[in-house]
Amino acid sequence: MNGKFRVKPVHLVPILASLLFGLLCAFLLLTFSMEIYGVTPFPEGIGSLGNALYFVVLVGVGALLLYLLVKRKNRRLINLITGFALTAAVFMLSVIYLSAVFSNFAVVYADVLILTLSVLVTVSAYFAIFRARSGIYNFTVLCLGGALGTFLGFSIPTLSAMFILGFLAIYDAFAVYYGPVGKIAHSGLEQLRGLSFSFKDVQMGLGDLTFYSMLTSRVLFDFGPIFCFVSTVGVLVGVFFAFKMLEKKGMFPGLPFPIALGLIPLIILFFI
Repeated sequence: MNGKFRVKPVHLVPILASLLFGLLCAFLLLTFSMEIYGVTPFPEGIGSLGNALYFVVLVGVGALLLYLLVKRKNRRLINLITGFALTAAVFMLSVIYLSAVFSNFAVVYADVLILTLSVLVTVSAYFAIFRARSGIYNFTVLCLGGALGTFLGFSIPTLSAMFILGFLAIYDAFAVYYGPVGKIAHSGLEQLRGLSFSFKDVQMGLGDLTFYSMLTSRVLFDFGPIFCFVSTVGVLVGVFFAFKMLEKKGMFPGLPFPIALGLIPLIILFFI
């Protein structure tokens, strides 16, 4: 996050919209019978800490590479890399969620229809991210963050998810002030099309939205809508606190407060 502003409740609207879209995706996955392979390299339990370190290293290396590209002002290569990554992510998510939708209906040639619609969604998202004006662009990023976070919440086991979110919150606090994330923010997040959104003088990264949604969807999958609501409120309160700090500091990490407050019901219920 960066920029100086006065926080108001309206600043929480895009965060809430992204979370709600993610929860809509989560309800689709709850009706989906097909197995989705996990994205963690180590088994749950003894390997949960390893999974957390794995994700932190991935995020850290990715942020460092982006910073080096931004520093060299290689906009073409930045757009090529982010364009490929975002296009692949949108296509994968489209296939998964459309498969969840059509799994509830007897549709002739469902596979062909899913593939065709996924291509259309991917092409539309590409133009929305790299060609459209700010309103459509921001809406697309919000939806992408919610959908991607829900996929991660669904495919990462609970203990690993808690460690990953906790470690990423710690890394975020370091990276904003001493690492590549803060340096990228100073250079201008608007250079990274698809990896950030802006709303009323505040900018946030796609990663923030993704991990908020990952948290609330994981709570939904494990403990149902009531505790998911509690976690969502915790995330929103945490975002508001982060925005209050942003008033004073001009730049503040987006993960520590929301993740800490949103994790409370998950930690309590998991260890009871």
